Amino acid sequence: MTSRLFQFVLALLLTMAATPSAIAATEADYKAAYAAAEAAAKEAAALRHQWTTTVSTLSAAKKAADGGDFDRATAAAKEAEALAKASIYQAVSEKEAWKAMEIR
Repeated sequence: MTSRLFQFVLALLLTMAATPSAIAATEADYKAAYAAAEAAAKEAAALRHQWTTTVSTLSAAKKAADGGDFDRATAAAKEAEALAKASIYQAVSEKEAWKAMEIR
């Protein structure tokens, strides 16, 4: 996969995660978003390709939720999920992409 395509996919995922909702997020919304983000982060870690930004964004989500700001917490959790999914996508694509660069 080309670098430009990867950048586009990452930008698209982050834009979708950052799109504000017209309805205020609840604690249940946050918990669902955080669980999805945490699962994706664990998958990325299992691939040994977890980005540090994912970890810090998950931490920010938890901190916002602890402060009662579920809108910000949910948005951060969705962003963390997008980052984790992008890192998984990168890991999978790079697993085969290196072969194209191999000197023959």
